[in-house]
Amino acid sequence: ADVPKERPVPLRVRPLAQDLHHPWAVASLPGGEHLVTERRGQLLRISAKGDRTVVSGLPTVYAQGQGGLLDIIVSPSFTNDQTLFLSYAEPSTRGARTAVYRAELRGSRLVNGQRIFAQKDDYDGGFHFGSRLAIDNGGYLFVTTGDRYHHRDRAQDLGSHLGKIIRIQTDGRVPANNPLVNQPGALPEIYSFGHRNLQGLAIHPDTGKL
Repeated sequence: ADVPKERPVPLRVRPLAQDLHHPWAVASLPGGEHLVTERRGQLLRISAKGDRTVVSGLPTVYAQGQGGLLDIIVSPSFTNDQTLFLSYAEPSTRGARTAVYRAELRGSRLVNGQRIFAQKDDYDGGFHFGSRLAIDNGGYLFVTTGDRYHHRDRAQDLGSHLGKIIRIQTDGRVPANNPLVNQPGALPEIYSFGHRNLQGLAIHPDTGKL
């Protein structure tokens, strides 16, 4: 069948924010504001006019190489609960790991913050942390984790969080219907495995599938 041709609509493009420091992710807020993560560990709240405010209350971030403050998404019920989810490289005594932080946005600060997931693996180095976040129509939170490059064989290891897609509840609990939840030796948060360094993730708007 012929596809009707519509007249192209001209787009007007204008800069909203410039001179950002390795911006990694953007989340839109009701009312036209945006939250932007900078990999160095800074979260900006940018108004519809381009005015910016630094948001305080973030967890400590391991900002080395590809590690740092990574993805940010808002809760599907943000208007009611003001909740955000952030992924980041979290420092440890051995190195760092990909982790997820849940908090409420109150003006220019995060409150009631809680780490709801962290990789079991915490190697040193600055490569392949992932990480993207998405919440599906059932309310499950998906997290992608990188293979940390030098440890990429562990992407196939079900006892490791490296190179995986994780599925958890938005409070960090493991869903009872996760595919590996009853498999001996497998970490129950794992939803999919064998990945390298996934930095794209989306829920299909019509089917609701990952």
